[in-house]
Amino acid sequence: MSETSELTPLEIEHLTRRGLRLAQFTVAYNVVEGAVAITVGLMAGLVSVVGVGIDTGIESIAAVLVSLRLSARLRDGHVDEVKERRALKLVAGTFFLLAAYVTFEGIRSLITGETPDSSPLAVGLLIASVIVMPVLAAMKRRVGLRLSDNLILADAAETKICVLLSLSTLAALILFQWTGAAWLDPAAAFVIAAFAIHEGREAWEGELVEDDDDDD
Repeated sequence: MSETSELTPLEIEHLTRRGLRLAQFTVAYNVVEGAVAITVGLMAGLVSVVGVGIDTGIESIAAVLVSLRLSARLRDGHVDEVKERRALKLVAGTFFLLAAYVTFEGIRSLITGETPDSSPLAVGLLIASVIVMPVLAAMKRRVGLRLSDNLILADAAETKICVLLSLSTLAALILFQWTGAAWLDPAAAFVIAAFAIHEGREAWEGELVEDDDDDD
């Protein structure tokens, strides 16, 4: 199940530092993406684009938690199992927070009948996210699997949700221009909410490593 026992201490330190750098990059990138997404989303009345912005903020919280724990590992030279489990629970909570937010906003959008405006800037932002985030998620997942680390894998799953949210939002915006169906925008958010709940439950129960092992 675990490859960690086959790694040398130097390899574990190297992988841990890589995971830390990836988490730190996530925070830096998301600060910019989140600010732009929320601003553009509010201006254009695009609930799912605002959701992308909120997601980046929530993802940043998870990445900060992961960064703190990985920094502590490197500083102390060992893993504090109690604090690691506590951090994993907190990261799992960010999945549920994201699901609750996008569900609420999606329902509100359907009830009020809001119609999204065309926004080339929003489309460009989503395309950038679709290009950058899959690479980042894959790199995190690779490190998490090498270390058999649920905390890093949870961070990777959070980034994957960002990818799916951007993809579904981009598809909804394009389809709206073709069909004029405003419900496509909140519907995209509902799909991501369901996925976030699933991933959050897996993270909460610490089953991410097991699930990835089963997939291999």
